[in-house]
Amino acid sequence: QVQLVESGGGLVQAGDSLRLSCAASGRTFSNYVMGWFRQAPGKEREFVAGISWSGGRTYYADSVKGRFTISRDNAKNTVYLQMNSLKPEDTAVYYCAADRAHMVAVRTASHEYDVWGQGTQVTVSS
Repeated sequence: QVQLVESGGGLVQAGDSLRLSCAASGRTFSNYVMGWFRQAPGKEREFVAGISWSGGRTYYADSVKGRFTISRDNAKNTVYLQMNSLKPEDTAVYYCAADRAHMVAVRTASHEYDVWGQGTQVTVSS
């Protein structure tokens, strides 16, 4: 069974950077597409970024393209989300998720992901 634990959230000012980490347990972590989602208060959970099993394919929501970078280190069973030029509208709880049904194609719908972390809060002040 895969378990995911996010870390790295916090309170920052607009324009600052943060790096989120998601540590996964389980020997087959490298077989999965991994994704980052976020949920702001009163809003639905939305896709942020996803990465294929090898890291060779990445996909981003338009709202974060050019500012956020997703990466993974399969040797460390960890996926990262580097967030630069943060904006107040990036404020949300950020979730890491695993899509165990796919290795290459990155899905953007949350129902495609079957394992979720507990989330980490990111707050960006103006």
